[in-house]
Amino acid sequence: MNPKELDSTTFSALLGAVSDVSLTIGGDGIVEEVSTGQDMMATLGCQAWLGKAWIDTVTVESKKKIQELLAADKAPTDLTWRHVNHPTPAGNEAAIQYITVQLKDNKRLAVGRNLERLAELQRRLVETQQSVERDYLRLRHIEARYRVLFESSPEAVLMVDAKSNRIVEANMGVQTLLKDASKRLVGRDFRDCFNTHSLGDVDTLLRTALATGRVEICTAKLAGIPSAVSVSAIVFRQEGGAQFLVRLSRQAAEDPVSENPNTAAVLSMAMASFPDGWVLTDHTGTVKSINEEGMALFGLTAASQVIGQPIERWFARGGVDWGVFTTSLKQQVPVRNFATELKTLSGMTLPVEVSAVPLAKPESLYAFFVRDMDRRMQSTNLSQPLPAPLAELSQLVGRRPMKDIVGETVDTIERICIEAALELTHNNRASAAEMLGLSRQSLYVKLRRFGILSENDTDAALS
Repeated sequence: MNPKELDSTTFSALLGAVSDVSLTIGGDGIVEEVSTGQDMMATLGCQAWLGKAWIDTVTVESKKKIQELLAADKAPTDLTWRHVNHPTPAGNEAAIQYITVQLKDNKRLAVGRNLERLAELQRRLVETQQSVERDYLRLRHIEARYRVLFESSPEAVLMVDAKSNRIVEANMGVQTLLKDASKRLVGRDFRDCFNTHSLGDVDTLLRTALATGRVEICTAKLAGIPSAVSVSAIVFRQEGGAQFLVRLSRQAAEDPVSENPNTAAVLSMAMASFPDGWVLTDHTGTVKSINEEGMALFGLTAASQVIGQPIERWFARGGVDWGVFTTSLKQQVPVRNFATELKTLSGMTLPVEVSAVPLAKPESLYAFFVRDMDRRMQSTNLSQPLPAPLAELSQLVGRRPMKDIVGETVDTIERICIEAALELTHNNRASAAEMLGLSRQSLYVKLRRFGILSENDTDAALS
């Protein structure tokens, strides 16, 4: 079929079905017919262009392009697409790309492509590119912080490849510890840094850390250095495969904690083998060291599971118990036989008795001695006589009704508990109320009932 045999109306409708929009423009530039191939084009108000000058349906910057399209008199093989913007009823602008074809009767056919989809793709591309650039910049900042922390850390830290055991990275702390700054550590076998007798322990450490995914610790001797170091390793995975983060630190027994090195070594061995739990913290309560019995009470398998954590998180009453300890220890007053409960790693509670002493050298430290009360209770003779107040109450059986005896027993127990809490907290009413699970008002009511409050205390409580 020859397209020349089609009239302008039929040809415009045909193009409207295969294009986004087609317009038949009269010789005077008036839109005579509109055909749309998309529902979206219809929502732009294209049918309202009928009877209007085509140049009046576009934005100001597009009017010159419409004039050029109407004035163009080119062969069909030399057509040029022009980008035109139409205002929409919603107040936005719709981008359409047009070409014009000369028809008979001095008319023109304008065929348009909707550029909204392309514009949406371009917007998404720009947003994605901006997001990638933001992520890349954030990763660069993270890497810079990691690099500064890695290089400035006084602790010896290495990155070791899990497959080849080759050192991937090493900070200055490793060079200082090995006293071998002239040699390049990166690329060497990690095991070459250790004494031959310690290779078995190091291999076992790496295998265990790789299998469990937890922090594993062992003691080994470095090559050419007689002193032993503590080696901790944990595995992490990245794109290149598994790697170990290894830390080397001198053992605490080597630190000059005493003028007499032999005495310091003996004390260190004594604390390590102490039959009760022993925990060393700084003045903020952060755990610095723990012995084997303490690890057993806490339910731990490695000291690294508690070192660096606040000791109060392991007490059942948390900050209440820690407040009792610090009140005395800050005044250099030891705490003896403080009864409380310990939270183990598995979540169980264990009744314990804690004693604590302050240490002034070489820095302000607190030493806690933890004793398991379950074992103490088991070893105690269960046939011991009743406490004196309860023994006196037992003598009232048969003389007074049981209801009165029970009431006096409850009052006696409440008074004993309140007096014990006040003694443990050094007469700190707020801490005592929290320890007993009472409000301050309830505690003051019971203190007045038992006659423990003085007149001045009663006036202060009422105020």
